Amino acid sequence: MRAFKTGICSFGLSGKIFHAPFIQAHPGFELTAIVERHKNDSQAKYPGTTIYRSVEELCANKEIEFIIVNTPSYLHFEHAKIALSAGKNILVEKPFTITVKEAEELIALAEKMKLKITVYQNKRYDGDYRAVKDVIEKKLLGDLCTVDICYDRYRPNYGGKPHKEGALPGAGIIFDLGPHLIYQALQLFGPPDALFADIWKIREDVAAPDYFKIILYYKKLRVSLMATSISREPMWGYVLQGRKGSFLQKRSDLQEVQLREGAVPSLQNWCIANSKPDGLLHTEINGNVIRKEITTTPGNYMELFDDLYKFLTGMGKNPVPPEDGLKTIRIIEMAFQSAIEGRVVTL
Repeated sequence: MRAFKTGICSFGLSGKIFHAPFIQAHPGFELTAIVERHKNDSQAKYPGTTIYRSVEELCANKEIEFIIVNTPSYLHFEHAKIALSAGKNILVEKPFTITVKEAEELIALAEKMKLKITVYQNKRYDGDYRAVKDVIEKKLLGDLCTVDICYDRYRPNYGGKPHKEGALPGAGIIFDLGPHLIYQALQLFGPPDALFADIWKIREDVAAPDYFKIILYYKKLRVSLMATSISREPMWGYVLQGRKGSFLQKRSDLQEVQLREGAVPSLQNWCIANSKPDGLLHTEINGNVIRKEITTTPGNYMELFDDLYKFLTGMGKNPVPPEDGLKTIRIIEMAFQSAIEGRVVTL
């Protein structure tokens, strides 16, 4: 099995938890190099890798074929462009870029260089999202009327990361969690006809917005996307209301929890299942009204890397094409326009 020599542009949380363990464990990739600007933390767990002090040095290594761009959001465009210009195929963390113009330029450059871009959207491989997708595809609720997708946290104080909550470009919850919710809505329901957005800063000690609500307008459906940093009691992650019934699903996938505790991922079911039901289905099937709790099957982020490997080797399609990243950032740009102008914006 051919193994792509792979470099990771950063060894922060995403590098340690969401990328390095999967590249190390998948036989189609070889973890070759990691960028750590000042530390050598990766050597303890990955002693066979080379440490570089800059993305430029990493991209200059001619043996490396594939690069993961997981630096702060405002640097995605710069570092993705450096990697593409050096002839590397790339995986770019969400958000793909922080402007539509940047996304369009990277897509054009990849086409010119005959290189491949994939956007990292791991939440489509969560067990809770898959449960929602299954309910929709099976039409268990009849015609859908409203859908609420929520991602809440309780972080009452500034976390100390300016690229997340400071005044840097691409900071704020709409760039951090927004891509997850927007991407899922686009995958499930396609592009909306219009949207309205409220983007707000609740906490006084942060510079970037820490709350948003976006309403996506479809002809016969309303989809509400919301994220907040002030929610001590978690809300349902997904609430679907159809003409026949309701489906409520908690944001309950345990992969990140397990990875933080040192779990080693694989293509097999490596993540433990929830010990209690995390969903509620109340609907009518074949004339019978049912109301039952469900427990989701664990997801697997390794499937993303396996899909990525198949794409790189020409055996499968791109799991998350860069055009999807562009569509997501276009929704974010239009959400800001709506919030500033206080009106519904037509797509």
